[in-house]
Amino acid sequence: MVTVLAATICFLLIALMLVGVPVGASMGLVSAGAFAFLGEGNFLAVMAQRIFSGMTSFTMLAIPFFILAGNLMNSGGITTRIFDFAQACCGHWPGGLGQVNILSSVIFSGMSGAAVADAAGLGVIEMKAMHDAGFDDTFSAGITAASSTIGPVIPPSIPFVVYASVTSVSVGSLFMAGFLPGLLMAVAMAIAVYFISKKRKYPVQPKMPWKLRIKYFWRALPSLFTVVIIIGGIWGGFFTPTEAATVACLYALILGGVVYKTMNGKELLEVIKTSILQSAKTLFIIAIANFLAYFLTHQRIPAMVIDGIMSLTNDPVVIKLLIIAILLILGCFVEGVAVILIATPVFLPIVNMMGMDLVQFGVVMILASMIGLLTPPVGMSLYAVCSISKVSLVDLSKTVLPYVLGIFIILLISMFWPPLSLIVPNLFM
Repeated sequence: MVTVLAATICFLLIALMLVGVPVGASMGLVSAGAFAFLGEGNFLAVMAQRIFSGMTSFTMLAIPFFILAGNLMNSGGITTRIFDFAQACCGHWPGGLGQVNILSSVIFSGMSGAAVADAAGLGVIEMKAMHDAGFDDTFSAGITAASSTIGPVIPPSIPFVVYASVTSVSVGSLFMAGFLPGLLMAVAMAIAVYFISKKRKYPVQPKMPWKLRIKYFWRALPSLFTVVIIIGGIWGGFFTPTEAATVACLYALILGGVVYKTMNGKELLEVIKTSILQSAKTLFIIAIANFLAYFLTHQRIPAMVIDGIMSLTNDPVVIKLLIIAILLILGCFVEGVAVILIATPVFLPIVNMMGMDLVQFGVVMILASMIGLLTPPVGMSLYAVCSISKVSLVDLSKTVLPYVLGIFIILLISMFWPPLSLIVPNLFM
């Protein structure tokens, strides 16, 4: 009975999303419908309680503020200065503006924890510059979508905040754990850009003189200082990761409104409105996913999954590969935050049985969800880039494959070599 129920839930969830029902609504309909089918009389009261509790933790406060911080940076001219500085640093490397695209995303990732904010904000600047320089639009869109996934891995990170809320793992430790995997993602993408650009003979910009580089660095210095404030403040114990999000908003507001003077009151209101809508969508998914996770636990589906995996094998290597496979399949159909909320309670007992560190597993979860951002039909970064470019979803999905392969390799290393994700937290925590 439980096996049939689990299979039915998965089928209905995927079917609803494939026909265009929003992710949050799909999860809510499936979980509420299943409760009603099983004759749970008080499921509506339970649903209200679980949805409310899913959004009211102190950790979750970071999400709307990080979204607001990213939008303030995009609107306040911060992203433009970051791109100019990155262009001065590596525009002359093989791959040209493709490498600039990656470096810009690495820098921006230290300020905003959302991949979609990177893709939709910084991505507009990157793709326009690459188009004007003679790069193919499909290639430009592909590297923009791929590099945006670096943002949630290098701290600060909204997905890490969500994972911490489920597991009670230190957000600071998770942020530190993402550094090396995030940098390796950038290196893997840079290698792919190098070979693709060499093959297609894409243009390379002339090397800028040091005087000009220093000029761009000086212009970008207040923007770059955002990273120092956020990361330094968390590591130094001056504020929590949740409080860091509000500090990032305040600093971005000062830069855009006072220092750069590129944001007026009307633009600020528009940024706030956009951030409220984006935050509401994200938190709604989190709230509904919390109810679905409760339903799965209530029906002992996690225990069934554990028994099913353990009946196949006791080999830790095979179990880890199965977990990766399930996460990647889920990522194709379910939004990344929802995957974290649904899959974490299911796999947590298995992870504990294997003696795997929860910080390490958090990195694995986030890397798998980043691959989900680049795979249809629910690839949010793909849709964000498609909405600001003329590239079709099919063409973009093909273009990002080399970068998906690079992230997958980093995912495997993170799963089977703990020091990659644990060496930095162990040094500082």
